[in-house]
Amino acid sequence: MVHRGFAAAVAAAVIGLSAVGCGGGHQPAESRNDGPAAGGKATSPARPGYSGLSEVPERLEKDGTTITVGDPAAPVTVHLYEDLRCPVCKEFETTGGAPRLRGATVRRETKTQYTLASFLDARLTGSGSEKAVNALRAALDKGRFAEYHDVLYAHQPAESVDGFTDAYLLKLAGRVPGLRGPDFDSAVKTMKYRSFVTRSEQAYEKAGGAQSPKGPGTPTVDINGARVPAEYNGVLFDGDVFSGLLAKIRAHPEEWRKPNP
Repeated sequence: MVHRGFAAAVAAAVIGLSAVGCGGGHQPAESRNDGPAAGGKATSPARPGYSGLSEVPERLEKDGTTITVGDPAAPVTVHLYEDLRCPVCKEFETTGGAPRLRGATVRRETKTQYTLASFLDARLTGSGSEKAVNALRAALDKGRFAEYHDVLYAHQPAESVDGFTDAYLLKLAGRVPGLRGPDFDSAVKTMKYRSFVTRSEQAYEKAGGAQSPKGPGTPTVDINGARVPAEYNGVLFDGDVFSGLLAKIRAHPEEWRKPNP
C-alpha cells in the first residue's frame, strides 16, 4: 500500500483531474527483444540511454503473460493493465502520461510491463481486443512489440466498431519497420497466440483481487509493486504530473513502498 503522506502529495498534485477508465474499479457510471528476463547490476545515472524505442529490449517474463520493455536493471518498474479497445487507454497512451513514460524507459530510468486484457470483446461484442493482443504477441517475437503497441493505440478504431480486423492489424504493422513478413502475417491470420490471449486475460482478472474479480479496470498502473489508487487515477492523464510522480518514486522508493501506519 502507499504511504499516507505520499499518497496525500499525489492527491494534491491531481486536484481537478478526474478518475476514469474502462471496466473494473476505474470505470465511471457509464462508460497504453530478446531472450529471457535477466537480472543485472543497479543502473548508474551516468549509464547512457538507448538511441530510441526500437533499441529498447523486450521480453516475455517467466509468468508467460507479462511483457517487459526496458532495461531489466531500471530502478522503477511501471506495470500497465490495458485493453486495446479501451479509449481511455488510448488517451493515456497518446496524450496522457505514457509518452513521458516511454522517454523514461528509453533513458533506462524505468522499465514498463504490460498485461493485456481483452474483456471489452465480451462487453461490446466482437474479437478486436483478442486479435490485437495476439498480433502484439507476434510482434514481440520480432522485437517490435513497443513500436507496434504505439501504432495500434495511435490508430485505435472507435470502441464500438470492433475495427481491429486481421487486415487492419496487418496494414498498421506495415508502419513498423521490420515487422511484416510471412511468419508475422501468418500468426495474425491464424491467431497463433490464442492461448497467450486467454492466459493474459486471466492474469488481468486475477490482478483485480477479491474486490474486482473481473479485473481492476483499464488503464490500471502498478509502480514498483504498489498500485496507483483509483481515486488518484487522474495522475495518469497529465504528462507533467505523472513524470513528476515517477521522479519522486525514483528518488524516494521507500516512501512509495511503505504501508499505511
